Parts: sequence; structure tokens; C-alpha cells
Amino acid sequence: MRTNKKLLNVGVVGCGYWGPNLVRNFRQSSDCQLKVLCDASDSRLGHMRRLYPELATTDKFEDLLNDSELDAVVIATPVRFHYSMAKAALSVGKHVFVEKPMARTEAECAELVSLAERQGLVLMVGHTFLFSPAVRRMKEIINAGDIGEVQYIAARRLNLGLFQKDINVAWDLAPHDISILLHLLDELPVSVSCQGSSHVTRGIEDVTMMNLNFRKNRCAFIHNSWLDPKKVRQMTVVGSQRMIVYDDTEPLEKLKIYDARVEVPPHYDTFAEFTYSYHYGDSYVPYIKQDEPLKLECQHFLECIAESKTPITNGRLGLEVVKILEAASESLRQHGAAVNLGATAPWNNGHQNGHTNGNANGNGNGKNAHKGNGAALVVPAATQSVVAA
Repeated sequence: MRTNKKLLNVGVVGCGYWGPNLVRNFRQSSDCQLKVLCDASDSRLGHMRRLYPELATTDKFEDLLNDSELDAVVIATPVRFHYSMAKAALSVGKHVFVEKPMARTEAECAELVSLAERQGLVLMVGHTFLFSPAVRRMKEIINAGDIGEVQYIAARRLNLGLFQKDINVAWDLAPHDISILLHLLDELPVSVSCQGSSHVTRGIEDVTMMNLNFRKNRCAFIHNSWLDPKKVRQMTVVGSQRMIVYDDTEPLEKLKIYDARVEVPPHYDTFAEFTYSYHYGDSYVPYIKQDEPLKLECQHFLECIAESKTPITNGRLGLEVVKILEAASESLRQHGAAVNLGATAPWNNGHQNGHTNGNANGNGNGKNAHKGNGAALVVPAATQSVVAA
């Protein structure tokens, strides 16, 4: 049975490293019409035209802003352009999907969240791993209490390159693991400390170790590097009863559950009677239905626009991730000193199981209300020439 559902018109800005993956997924979606691609590089646009000759291309971001038929803008540029481009798009009534990290500062993120609220628009951040079937299954296992109380989480995200020029390795790689941690624990860290060093580009750390402290004596460690010989994408969740090892480089068996723990005797009279008990049980691999996380993420963005829902990776989550990254940068400047974040209560990012918006991203798309309002659009100078991500 055919429906008359209106297709959403989408434009993508940034056709460098990650942008083409977004282009592929939005182009394949049956819920939108990918209309235009934007990049400052003629060679990149030429490459995209050879792949998708039916798509319009432009090297001017303002062409997307001035297109009255365009419903949403997808931003996959270097971080320094995220804020100005997202602000410009939201200001003219377009929904925005922006890659991580959302912006360079907490203040910039807060302004974007507030603007999306006022405009009644969807603002979504590209924290792709929250759409990974393995991460979702891990969340279900933790929520069901199958591993007991989470005690600590250790994450490693390492590889040789890709070196960035405007952000360090923590800003480049840690957002993935930070977003997963917040999702798994449903809480914000109380403090952050970070140490690192620069070996290739002076002043830009290419190796970092971040320590996040949570309530209930829980902690998490994130090791990031652009200088390791082997690509590593691994997270270990240690519970009081069992442990989970998540390895995203595994093609099929991404999660393994280990029935292992250390038990302390409930009571003893002398030190000689005190002995730890080590429990070793079976390990198993839970079944996970395979699906491309980026495909699910792009589809979720379109659904949130069509159904006026708050995204799982909404602007508030993007803000909290950047707040943690800013604290980590301050800790680096203080040679690893802990920076207090002031979190004292459980956290809910406002995503009410995908239902109607009621917080950071408005109560509907509100798009038509902003067309033809007569307001003059001022395009920030930084957005007039788009650099490929």
C-alpha cells in the first residue's frame, strides 16, 4: 500500500573522511531525498559527482541555507565549523545533524541547544556508537542486573593516525567512549582528570589517558592514541558478579560475558582466616543481530523530524560530552589534576524512549513558521568556505 508521506529534503556539508558515509546512508533512505552536497574542495565534489551524478553540488554553504525546500542540514566538517554552521542552519529553520564533538565549548553547545528549543527543531549529534546493536545489548545486560553492580569500566581506542590539526586525540576519539559511558551508567561523572603528551605535532596531544570518577565509588578509564601500531576498539565493563568485554573490531562476536569475580569472606576473626575467593565460571557470547550503526543513526534522525521526537543523541548529550572534554583539557593544562564537574545525582538526557520532544530539541519541527520571516541571514565568515572533514 502506497502512502503520501512527504519526503524530507536533506543537504550534506563536508565530503571528506566521514561525510561520504553519511551521504551513502541518507541517499539510500526511503524517508528522505538527498538533494545537495557541499564542500570547499573541487576535487572532493568532483569525486562525489562521479559517484552520485544525480546530486547537486556547491562550494558555498549559504546555498544550503538559502534553499527554502531543504528541511535538514547534515554537518560533517572539522570541529571548528560545527558551531557556526549549526547556528546558521537552525536560525533559518532547518533541522541539524552535526558530527561529534558538537562544538568546541560548552557555551557554544548550550547556545545551539537553546536555539533549537526556541525554533522547535531537531538537533542531533553524531554519537554513532549509541546505535550499535552491541552497545544496545550491553545496556540491556547491565540494566537487567546480569553482571551485578558496575564497578569500573576501561576503554581503549587506539590506532596509527588519523592525525588532526585542530583537536587532540582525546577530542577526536574519546567522544565515542564518553557517550557510551554516559549511556551505560545513566549518570554524569563527578570529576575528570587527564594526562597526555605530544610526540608528532607540538601542542596537540596524540596520546591521552582520561580518568572519570562517578558516584558510588565507580570510575572509568579511557586510553586514546594516534601512535599505536594496531587498531584497538575495546571496552571492559567489570561488574560485581560478571564482566563484559566489548570488542568492536570483532566481525561477529563483539560481546563476551565472563562469569568471573573476586569474593571477600563475609566475616573473619584473624588476618590468617582472611582469604579472597576467586570464582571462575563459563564465558559465553550473546547473540546480536547485525546492522550498520550509521544506517540506524541516520534513520533515527529522519524519524525524529517526522514524528517530533527527541533524539537519543540529542543536543544535551552533545553538550555534556563537550563539557567533559573541556574538563579533560583543563586537567591536561594542570598536569593531570582532577577537575570537578559537580555532578551529584543520576542523569537523564531527556530522551523519553524516543517519544515526543519535551526538552532540548523542541516540540515539533516548527519549520514553516521560520520560512519567509524577513530576517536577514548573516553567514559567519568561517562558514563561507567549507573545509572537508
